[in-house]
Amino acid sequence: MLSLTFLNPEKGKDALCLTIEMEIKKLPRGKNSRLVNFSLTVILFFGLLWIGFSRVTDNSTTSGKIPAPQPGFLAPEFSLEAMNGETVSLTSLRGRPVLLNFWASWCPPCRSEMPAMQELFAEFEDQGFTILAVNATNQDDLDEMKRFVEDNQLQFPILLDQTGSAANLYNVQSLPTSFFINQEGIVEDLIIGGMSEALLRIRVKALLSESPVRDGGQ
Repeated sequence: MLSLTFLNPEKGKDALCLTIEMEIKKLPRGKNSRLVNFSLTVILFFGLLWIGFSRVTDNSTTSGKIPAPQPGFLAPEFSLEAMNGETVSLTSLRGRPVLLNFWASWCPPCRSEMPAMQELFAEFEDQGFTILAVNATNQDDLDEMKRFVEDNQLQFPILLDQTGSAANLYNVQSLPTSFFINQEGIVEDLIIGGMSEALLRIRVKALLSESPVRDGGQ
C-alpha cells in the first residue's frame, strides 16, 4: 500500500489534507517499477491539483469576507457612542471611504496629526470621505480630550472607546494607529504611528480613487 498526504502549505496547522492511497501489487521487478513510477506520477498530479484548488478557495474566502484588522480583510464591525451622544457604527458608513484612527489626547503624535486630518476631512468630505477618530477613553482624561477637540475645531466624529473594546477588536498596540478602509469596507492600509500631512493626503487620495464621486457626501 502506497500512501501520500498533501497539505496546503499556506494554511499551517489549519491546513486541509488530501491523502491518496494506492495498492501496489507484487509484480515482476520491471513491471512493478513501472507501476510505482506511474502511481507516483498520478499522485503528484492530483496533489498539485489539490494544492492549487486549496489556494483558490482560500483566496476567495478571505478576500474581503472574513473580518480582520489587516489589509485585504473586511474591517471588523463595531458601534460606539460619539461625543455628541449619537451611536455610530462602521457599517452605517459602507459606501464611503473611511479613515479609522485610534488616538488619545496625551499622545504627542496623535495631537500632531489631528490638524492635518481635519484639513483633509474638510477638503474631501463632499467626495464621501470621512474620519472616525476613536479615542482611548479608558486611558484618557475626558475633559482634556474635549478641550483638545474644541481647541482644534475637529469636525469629524470623535468616538468614545470607554472599555477599550474597539481597540482590542482592532488589536491596537500603540497610538496612533490608523486604518484606511475603502467604500466596500475592506482595509486597504494600516499605519502605526503618526502621519505627516503629505502621507495622509496620499492615502486619502488613494481611497478616493477607488470610490465614485458622491454628491455632497450623501
